[in-house]
Amino acid sequence: MKGMGVAAVANSAQDGQTNAQAQGQAGVTVPPRAELVMIGTEMLLGEIIDSNAARIAQRLAGLGIYVYFKTTVGDNWTRMAAALSQALTRADIVITSGGLGPTQDDLTREVVAAVLGVPLVEDPVALEHVESWFRRHNRPMPATNRKQALIPQGAVIIPNPKGTAPGIIARRGHQAVICLPGVPYELETMLDETVVPYLKRHYVTNGSLHSRVLKFYGIGESLLAERLDDLLAMENPTVATYAGRVEVRVRITARARSEEEAAALLVPVEEEIRRRVGDYLYGYDQDTLETVAGQALRAAGWTLALAESCTGGLIASRIVNVPGSSEYFLGGVVAYSNDAKVELLGVPADLLAAHGAVSAPVAEAMAVGAMRRLGATLGVSVTGIAGPGGGTPEKPVGLVYIGLARGDWTEVHRLQLGGDRERIRWHTSQAALDLIRRHAQAAAPSG
Repeated sequence: MKGMGVAAVANSAQDGQTNAQAQGQAGVTVPPRAELVMIGTEMLLGEIIDSNAARIAQRLAGLGIYVYFKTTVGDNWTRMAAALSQALTRADIVITSGGLGPTQDDLTREVVAAVLGVPLVEDPVALEHVESWFRRHNRPMPATNRKQALIPQGAVIIPNPKGTAPGIIARRGHQAVICLPGVPYELETMLDETVVPYLKRHYVTNGSLHSRVLKFYGIGESLLAERLDDLLAMENPTVATYAGRVEVRVRITARARSEEEAAALLVPVEEEIRRRVGDYLYGYDQDTLETVAGQALRAAGWTLALAESCTGGLIASRIVNVPGSSEYFLGGVVAYSNDAKVELLGVPADLLAAHGAVSAPVAEAMAVGAMRRLGATLGVSVTGIAGPGGGTPEKPVGLVYIGLARGDWTEVHRLQLGGDRERIRWHTSQAALDLIRRHAQAAAPSG
């Protein structure tokens, strides 16, 4: 079986033409192509989520290197060889993650050497790296860890300052196979300190990729795409929509040689998107609704108090995840039972008896109670039925009321949400944070 895998690779270089080959023949600058091969049976079993591919792809985009394919393959010699062979038929740069450990199922070194048709050799620098790691940690080195010093003949190692597994850079003509460990914090350091500088030295691009992500709440992906239909057909910059977690994102990506050139391409498109659907735009790139709501509260000079029932403190948790939130967030009350609503928030018992806990009048009273009890500028409440049980024909699962109170002013919003319990709770928190953002932004001096 292994012989078949290597034989298949021997002919792979003739099967296709990578961008670097075309570039050399035509004398033009063609962006190099990269392919990712993520190795680990645990990813195929759903035991871990592959975050390494995103890290690598982001770094490559910043270099102007296209990633056209990503393959996830288990710890199986034959399937790994097939994935790497296929990648080398269509990519200038193949980056692998995983399979560099000392155990029997860590096969990346062996597979790369076989695919490239070279033997594995022990590298003295790699061996010293492994041995020194154990010395520093005052631990005896198991004999199996000596395997981590093996590399394909002619390759060079990538130093790993945070672990025992050195990475590998192996060349075949214009192509590079770059092997990194699967541990994310090890991979990230090696990527930034060694791999990115190496790619800058060895691969010329005609500019890097510059992206801006616009984040929207309150509009569905299909309607957003419909309003941006003609923009989605652009080539440089490109515009794409994709659904997030109860929000929609629009990514604008331009290929340019400088930040200034990228801005000249991105800004007009962003302005046109804002003109069409700006009412739903809440932030950019790494923004979240909790960070933007906090910025708006700070700008308005407001303080916030919460009264949560169905979300069970989720909104407060999201708010305090933002550094500096103590400047505007005074506190919150998780009033899950009716008695708690009465005793902690001052909701009249007869109001609960007449309308029920999930109702507009109770949401209003909860918001007023939070505002007054904590002395905040703005009080916000949520009460609803997150399910899966507890719904009735009159009050079905997913019914949520959000109350707001500021001074003598109050407002209540009624939502009918779908999905399971977790989704309803998260959607409720999104809606509440968006209302906080909108009201505070409207009151801010710059608003």
